Amino acid sequence: MSALALSVLLSFVSAVAYAGGAVVQERVADSCSGERFAPLRRPGWWAALGLNGLGGVLHVVALAFGPLSLVQPLGALTIVFALPLAALFVGRRAGATAWRGAVMATAGLAGLLSLVGASGAGSLGPAQRTALALVTGGGIVALMVAARAAHRHPAVRSVLLATGAGAAFGMSSVFTKTVAVDWSAGAGLAGLPSLGVIAVLSAAGVFLSQSAYRDGGLAAPLATLTVVNPVLAAVVGIVLFGETFRHGTTGTVLALGCAVVTGGGLILLTTERLGGPAREASPSDTVRVPGARWPVDPSAPALTSVDAEPAVEGDDGDTPADPRPLPDVPLCA
Repeated sequence: MSALALSVLLSFVSAVAYAGGAVVQERVADSCSGERFAPLRRPGWWAALGLNGLGGVLHVVALAFGPLSLVQPLGALTIVFALPLAALFVGRRAGATAWRGAVMATAGLAGLLSLVGASGAGSLGPAQRTALALVTGGGIVALMVAARAAHRHPAVRSVLLATGAGAAFGMSSVFTKTVAVDWSAGAGLAGLPSLGVIAVLSAAGVFLSQSAYRDGGLAAPLATLTVVNPVLAAVVGIVLFGETFRHGTTGTVLALGCAVVTGGGLILLTTERLGGPAREASPSDTVRVPGARWPVDPSAPALTSVDAEPAVEGDDGDTPADPRPLPDVPLCA
């Protein structure tokens, strides 16, 4: 098997592992929506972390055998694998709009990155790595601050967090490719600082994606993450590794069209999430009134003294009711 074919195979398996981890991670986040650190006590969360780790290892090996412009677009298959996995294992079926959005996002992204011409094995200098790490960290922090400011809009907050996760994962791939090139050239311990950057970015990506799934479900955050990750890596490849669009001006126009298709697919996924049917109230949806001895159903009509039957002095029906209005008193002491 050639190195290129092995890279493609590893990228496919990596996408399946990432998709499985995303489905499990979103499931755990949904069941622990009211507690910040509750997922850490769930075995499912650690299983999702293991799947993400497996996907990451396979991704690293794929980067060692293939170019960045080939391995990264294959990562877009994550969202294609995630939708059937969610339907198969957790019974969460995606609608027609989600499928159209997934197909559009994946096709547009694959077309966009397929137009990027692969360059030779190149690495980044120490100054470039430092600048790239600082810019990436600043951008992720800015997205986190914006997400915190948008806490009243869960969908917007979810997309912002997913964008930060995609940026973290994408730049982690850039540093991984750099370390792989250094090791193949016999650089030895020179790549240790880059390994630390990879660890920090990977951890940030995991926790940001966890928060994004908790606020926005699976489809829109995963679509955002899947698009931002390879696009950002491709931009770095073009700017720093000397990669260019193929076919000159024609390739640039085609790349712009693919970017529009990708954005349209992402909008479809987000629209389905925002326009989904509201959850019906259940008997367990109760609130507790301060001072009350039992929960109160918020859907039940409020009781007042006007609704109460007039009091009587006796139980034989001979004494007329007191015509004076009853005072407003609390129903529950």
